[in-house]
Formats: sequence, structure tokens, C-alpha cells
Amino acid sequence: MKWRVGFFITILFFTACGDRYNNENLAIFRYNESSGIATLDPVFAKDQATIWATNQLFNGLVQLDKSLNVQPSIAKSWIISADALNYTFSLRNDVYFHDDKIFKNGKGRKVVAKDVEYSFKRLLDKDLAAPGSWVLANVKQFSAVNDSAFQLILNKPFPAFLSLLSMQYCSIVPKEIIEQGDFNRHPIGTGPFKFQLWKDGVKLVLRKNPNYFEKEAGVQLPFLDAVAITFIKDKQSAFLQFIQGKLDFISGIDASYKDEILTNKGQLQEKYKGKVILQSQPYLNTEYLGFLMEKPLPLKIRQAINYGFDRVKMLKYLRNNIGTPANQGFIPMGLPSFSEKLNGYNYNPEKARQLVLAAEIENDFDADKEIILSTTSSYLDLCEYIQNQLQDIGLTVRVEVSPASTHRQMVATSKLNFFRGSWIADYPDAENYLSLFYSKNFCPNGPNYTHFKNKEYDLLYEKALSETNIETRHAYYQQMDKLIIESAVVVPLYYDRVLRFTNKNITGFESNAMNLLDLKRVRK
Repeated sequence: MKWRVGFFITILFFTACGDRYNNENLAIFRYNESSGIATLDPVFAKDQATIWATNQLFNGLVQLDKSLNVQPSIAKSWIISADALNYTFSLRNDVYFHDDKIFKNGKGRKVVAKDVEYSFKRLLDKDLAAPGSWVLANVKQFSAVNDSAFQLILNKPFPAFLSLLSMQYCSIVPKEIIEQGDFNRHPIGTGPFKFQLWKDGVKLVLRKNPNYFEKEAGVQLPFLDAVAITFIKDKQSAFLQFIQGKLDFISGIDASYKDEILTNKGQLQEKYKGKVILQSQPYLNTEYLGFLMEKPLPLKIRQAINYGFDRVKMLKYLRNNIGTPANQGFIPMGLPSFSEKLNGYNYNPEKARQLVLAAEIENDFDADKEIILSTTSSYLDLCEYIQNQLQDIGLTVRVEVSPASTHRQMVATSKLNFFRGSWIADYPDAENYLSLFYSKNFCPNGPNYTHFKNKEYDLLYEKALSETNIETRHAYYQQMDKLIIESAVVVPLYYDRVLRFTNKNITGFESNAMNLLDLKRVRK
């Protein structure tokens, strides 16, 4: 039966547009999305699976390179006014939407500034309720000046604004398919690949866009003929597919196969060397435990928890040393404002015990009373490890497990007093992390899930937003990070790493600290 399904998909893939190909002569990049993909509309690209898929189909005005620097895309250049409020973008004249019957003669038309204006208005449409509308929250107005120029004015300066525009939310889409077709199921963009086939729960197929505008050393991109995404839910099964050569790439590590492929030092097992390529680098993701600060545990207890468990051993035994112990601040490694000089919390059980005893006396704290730590099944091993170590310093912790969707909702509505969380950067600027503690960002209107409020912090945050000097702004960021650690609002666990495995016949596959999937330069 599985063979029949695969055969059926292959037939569909190679006949859907009336084309005939020899499967053996096609360079098809194959990967799996265990969580599935709910939509291909970029304004709803809020999870990694959707972001990865839409990044192959669409372009924005700008894009990030592998070092997370902002680079041109549909916009070939831009001018920012002296007051950092007015942005004028000059568009390329060789960018076309994918060929489709929705256009005259089935040929994709040229992208003009009105398309940018339309796409941004759509992102802000209240009826659409796009989760990424916040990207343009600081925009006062925007308009197409002419076909090749687009102007945008901010309410106030925001140094990271261009990085925001690189997000998939800001992808440029054609008005025609939105108004006349089923864009969610049949998307049309300008990207290196175009939509071909989507069979729910089985496979999504994207085909090479022969009219793509970007080149590499004079050669038109992309190099691949197609991208095939499967939706195998079981990660161990997907791993076996990868080992058998039926998938070209897997991302991250799962408990079901981590010891099979990695040593406890985070290196490839000997039997996979020469067969598998491992890529690893800092990932803009901080894993942490958060406290609700409306009725918080005493400061000394929060500090005791930070001192009370061994992050080094936790990573060694539970994550095969994938990641770096978070002994500094909340800002992760991989961002230039990360400070190695920030003294966070190292493992110090004796100091932790003293803090617990002090809290019992000074705050009348009952150390025998259970502290409930809320998490999901994916992080149960980490939380149980912390639970056991905190017993040794005199604290009783009970771990409660909820479904991921329930947990996210409860964190987002500040209904949990002590919870496991993670923050993956939306854009490569530390403001993205520090916004979690700005008092005007109290959820549900913002990402301040802890309801932390500090006047000094708020002042620094506001000064940083208007600071155009990078070094000065980073200094503000580091001061804010220090305040977070001193206040023990969170318990930083570890700074994550991007971990990617590819088959040895894959070249041109690059990772970055945002873990964005860019396949246009990949060869197979």
C-alpha cells in the first residue's frame, strides 16, 4: 500500500503540468516535517514548518544572509533618512510572479511597488487577523511612489526594522490569486521554487522556478529541480528514512535517536562518519524557566533555583552536549550583544541551600510546600532532572505536564506561576529577547509572559529603541540583561545550537543562527 501511495504521488508530480521527466535525472531535495504544514500563506508563517516552506516560495523586500546581515531581495537598494524614519526602496525590474493560469497567457507578471503596498495592507487587514501584523505596528504609512519605488515611514526610529522586513510575514504576493483563487492551497510567489502538489498528510512538492531572478556566479538559481516534503509524524521513523537515504536532511535531535547518531560529546558516532555531514552552530534560542512576577516566589528562592542544578551535567546526559549552559544572561550566544562577562548563575548547591534557609527566616517561606513547574512531554526529562536536583537543596518541586498547545496558551495568558519556556528569535536583534520584560508588553498584548515590571529596565529599553549607534545600543542591551538576571525573573537553562544532518552528496547547504532553511544554493 505504501508503494502504491508513493507511486501515485510520483505520477502526479511528473504529470501535473503536462511535463514528462525521468525521475533519475532530477535533483530532488527531500526532507520531513513531523508536525505537518497547515498553510502556505506567508502572513500565517508563525511556526518553523511554515516558515521553511514559505521561504522557498516567496521573497520579501530584503533577506538575511548566513551571517544574519540584511541583504537585497526584491528591493535592490534602499535609502534611510537622517532621522531614521523614512525608508525608500528601489525595486528590481526583473522579478516575476510564478507562471500560472491566473495571469494573462499563463505567464507570471512583473512585480511592481503596488504589489508591495497590497501585501503590506493585507498583512494589516484586521479581518485576516494575521499573527505577524505586529511587524508593521511601528509603521505610520507606506505607499508605492511609482512602479519601481516604495516608501515607508515609521512612527519612531527602530534600528532592527530592516530585519523585521526579512520575515516571511512580509512576503510579496499577487493580488490576483488572493482575490480569485485559493491562495492557502495554491500559493503563488516569486521564490526559487513554485507550488506543484500538496497531498494532506503525505507530501508537499515544490518545483524549480525557471524564471527566478537571483544568480550565483552568473548561474541562475536554484540548482535543485524540486523539493519534496513528507509528513511522517514519528521522528524515529523519519530518522530511519534519512539513514536509508530516502531523506536528504534532518534537523535537530530527538530522544528516540540521539544516542544512535551522536556521542555524549555531541559528535557523530564513528559508523556515520563519511556517510553523514553534521552542521552545528549557535542557535538564537534560549531555553528557560519563567516565574510569574505578580505573586512571585521570594527573590532568594528564585536565586536558589538558579544556583541549585548543574546545567553542564544536564546537557551532557540529556542532550548529548548539544547546547551551551546558560551561565550568563537571557540573550543567547550568536548575537553580538551577548556578554560573556555577565555573571549569571553557576551550579552552587551550598549557596542555594543558604538562600533557601534565608528565605524561610526572612520571608516566612515554607520549603515543604510544593512548587509546581509546568511543562510539556518534550521537556519532561529536563524538568525532572531539575526537580531531583532541587530536592538536594531543600525545595519540593512537582512537575505538571500539559499538551503543547495547552501549555503555550497558558503561558501566553500568564496563568502559570512557574513554567518552562523557550524563545526563538523572530529577527536577529537582542531587542527581540528583551521585549519579553518590557512592562508595556504585558500579555496578551505583548510577549511579557512573566509580567515583570521595572522602571530602570523600561527606561533602558526605550533609550535603546531610539539609539542608532550600534555599540551604545548593545551596551543598553547588556545592562537590561543584567537586571533580568539580578531580579531572577527567569532561570536560563541553555543556549541552543542549530543541529543539521545531511547526506554526503548534498553541497551548498548552509545553516545560520536563525535556523532558516534556504535551498536555492543547494546542489545534489
